[in-house]
Amino acid sequence: MSTQLKRAEQQIQQIKRALVALGPMRPGSITRQYRLPKQRRRPFYQISYTYRMRGRSEYLKKENLPALRRETANFKRFKKLISRWINLALQASRLRVGHPAKAFRHAS
Repeated sequence: MSTQLKRAEQQIQQIKRALVALGPMRPGSITRQYRLPKQRRRPFYQISYTYRMRGRSEYLKKENLPALRRETANFKRFKKLISRWINLALQASRLRVGHPAKAFRHAS
């Protein structure tokens, strides 16, 4: 087994451990809106996301913001880890079948 292949497989194992440790998550971005936007008065919070090709928005209670911010951050981390895993899996596959010149680096 080549050194590059071992390194890719070790990184995949690290990603798997990081995924297990993520905790609760949900997609979306949290924004503060205003009921009186011109005066920037009466703020409220909203989460917007797309699920199954449909955009959705939900109002949020201020006391739930910290937990929801953690969940959306976990989801962003999840997506980044999955992207990295796919990249490494492609790289490892190419190395296994003998195409090291086509192995590529992740741009993050």
